[in-house]
Amino acid sequence: MNKTSPRLIARVTGLLYLLTILTGIFAQGFVSERLVVSGDAAATATNILTHRSLFEWSFTVYMIEMACQIMTTALFYSLLRPVSRSIALVAAFLSLSGCIIKTFSRVFYIAPLFLLGGAKYLEVFNPQQLQALALLLLRVNDRGAAMALAFFGFEALLNGYLVFRSTFLPRILGLLSMLAGLGWLSFLYPPLGYSLFLYVAAFALLGSAATIFWLIVFGVNEERWWELARANGS
Repeated sequence: MNKTSPRLIARVTGLLYLLTILTGIFAQGFVSERLVVSGDAAATATNILTHRSLFEWSFTVYMIEMACQIMTTALFYSLLRPVSRSIALVAAFLSLSGCIIKTFSRVFYIAPLFLLGGAKYLEVFNPQQLQALALLLLRVNDRGAAMALAFFGFEALLNGYLVFRSTFLPRILGLLSMLAGLGWLSFLYPPLGYSLFLYVAAFALLGSAATIFWLIVFGVNEERWWELARANGS
């Protein structure tokens, strides 16, 4: 990493960041939101079994999303450590904590397939009970993902601060990240987070799009990045 161009690191970070968002939108918005019917266990079970392959593929896409997010976390640390190694490291650990929580939550996303698969040992439950349990597991998955958003909020706040202080990226990107981070922190109290989700997500998506565009197209100011790295011994 020390021998790699910071501009190249920035562009790879932007591409992985973009892939993280696109995979998350596909799995959540185009599959999960369409198959899972809130409050209707029977309809949800029917949708999952009817579109079993699509449901399984969405789980695979979720895993790709988290792999991309973990790589993005590592690259953001490498990119921002010249500003403050300690703050960049804290931000990376907060992001990784969120990734662990969110990845583990996906176990509950795929678990309904085991309940609805017709295994002999599940015959002690009637179909309505299995459908209800499947919907319950999907709700646990959603709550786990919501918990992770609070950790990502702390990370966005710290990384935004580092971008704002840096001289190699536009300050507006740091400001947008900090504001989005404050929005995601609403999930420290889930009822508030869910009520504000659409507004926070729209603003965060706008900030992420601006950051991705800048990283891919312009990267970073390499001269200033190396000056800051040498000055801070990074």
